[in-house]
Amino acid sequence: MGWEFTDDRGITLRRMGRPERVAAYVRAGAALWDLGVRPVGVYGSGHDGDEPDRAKSGALADVPYLGAGKGLDDGAIRSVRPDLVVDVTYDREKPYAVTEAAAKRAGAPVLALAVGGDTSLPGILARFAQLAVALGGEPASGDGELAAAEDAVRSAAEDAVWSAASAPLKVLALSAAGARQVHLARPGTWPELRHLAELGVELTEPGAGGANWSTTTWEHAVGLAPDLVLADARANAVPAGELESVPAWRALTSTAAVEPWNPELPCSAHAYAAFLRSVADALEVLGAKR
Repeated sequence: MGWEFTDDRGITLRRMGRPERVAAYVRAGAALWDLGVRPVGVYGSGHDGDEPDRAKSGALADVPYLGAGKGLDDGAIRSVRPDLVVDVTYDREKPYAVTEAAAKRAGAPVLALAVGGDTSLPGILARFAQLAVALGGEPASGDGELAAAEDAVRSAAEDAVWSAASAPLKVLALSAAGARQVHLARPGTWPELRHLAELGVELTEPGAGGANWSTTTWEHAVGLAPDLVLADARANAVPAGELESVPAWRALTSTAAVEPWNPELPCSAHAYAAFLRSVADALEVLGAKR
């Protein structure tokens, strides 16, 4: 029986049989793992290094890491003999972390699912679930877990407003770039941040400059006066421990709680439920302190 799947670039892939050996960008591979499909290998992006970024790789275990960026070539992909390469796309035109040419030389077609700012979080999760089923996975339903986490966020956001006479808690998402600069996220361009806003969370706009990020000073971030900071937990972001000598970081964290945020979570209901639950818990604690 033939196998067919149309990706989010509008490309329909057809095979005589279902792909059995799937290589994937680490974020996509971690999602497939959560959804019952075991990749034969995963690879990183140009932001990644010689080891997999644990923030992106989720529950992946004992899956070969094939390299990242310039260190990833068709030979590395070929080494795991894939039938299919699964990547993500931000622009619905090209895969994010692997070139079509490298995958073609490795003998496997590329399938890319959209994760950009024009895609809703429920839409992203639904597409990865569809792909997992098409690849023979039996994804354990995480819908109930996700729905409960969403309810927790709504409740915490509402309770915080009620306790503060209609003044919502302000949430700022950022990625540390060093002692002098910080990238502040534009909520509307990140599906999970937009989803938080739809659940009632007050996401702070960072100001002018940049499509997805506004690159600015730490002093500017302090001036936005957030109650909760969602800090990029990926390996390419400067960790909080290296910012302790920055006065503006100390000023920011003296008045704001900090929770980790991974802009490249595995695209599964389980992974996003855990993130939403962490935000709900943080908002609940902050609301109780008012």
